[in-house]
Amino acid sequence: MTESWARSQQEDSTQADVATEVFVQHRRLLFSVVHNLLGSIADTEEVLQETWVAWSRQNKRLNNQEIGNPRAYLVRIAVNQALTQQELISRRKETYVGPWLPEPLVSDHESEPDVVESAMQTESVSMALLVVLETLAPLERAVFVLHEAFGYAHTEIAAILDRKPESVRQIAHRARKHIQARRPRYETNPDTQDKVTQQFIAAALGGDLTNLVNILAPEVTLWVDGGGKGQAASRPIHGRDKVARLLAGFARRPFAGISMHYRRANGDPSILLYDGDDLWAVLVLDLTPEGDKISGIYGITNPDKLAHIASLSS
Repeated sequence: MTESWARSQQEDSTQADVATEVFVQHRRLLFSVVHNLLGSIADTEEVLQETWVAWSRQNKRLNNQEIGNPRAYLVRIAVNQALTQQELISRRKETYVGPWLPEPLVSDHESEPDVVESAMQTESVSMALLVVLETLAPLERAVFVLHEAFGYAHTEIAAILDRKPESVRQIAHRARKHIQARRPRYETNPDTQDKVTQQFIAAALGGDLTNLVNILAPEVTLWVDGGGKGQAASRPIHGRDKVARLLAGFARRPFAGISMHYRRANGDPSILLYDGDDLWAVLVLDLTPEGDKISGIYGITNPDKLAHIASLSS
């Protein structure tokens, strides 16, 4: 009896170790997929926890029999958990104060968790595109992200979402048309991005209104997400002159020692703003197709959304 129990315990332990190893192997992929669907790191981690629970239960139920395609199984569970979580997020947004922006994945090679760094280096979606994705229905967003960002075939997506391939193709067409109308595809030279970002930092930090006007596109828009907890405008600010005056005025305010530090967020240029030693805001820049002007500025001042990057070294 004792030997049988011990053998059973050892088998359960071995099975759990194998299940853990497989989950860890795919966690980076799952994190990236879910974050692109939700735009929230805390919600992404919650979905991954639920995915792990479902995965471990399935392994235990099968009594050490191998699941044919662990990657496909995990992605399916994670995506469907994310769709459920989106409903909760949508309800929270109904009472959210001011503009809601996705949480940026800010790069810092010395201190950033591997899972976030990996998501940025692979299928990370830009902040501007994440904002546009917010205008899609949850199912459209899932299909678009899986197909466009991760290269899943429509037949694979159909299996993940339990839909017919023809239905998935129609959803993909609608989503792609919607996105293209609001966010045409283009690639900006990284060197040009860096140059424009440095010019922006110099002009904004110095309160140089003339140079700010020169570096901003005429149709530039500034979004600031404070969530009722951080300093923010109640609605997006449109137009070069308005945005330039606001930024220049901000730089002249008496902070303890404001400083800006260059990073990348979701692969795009970003700036960490510190008030003394405290992280005050993150700005993510979106450039024009030509790459020589800034067409969008996404600011996050909500301390809840800054918590995961507040410890980044300056």
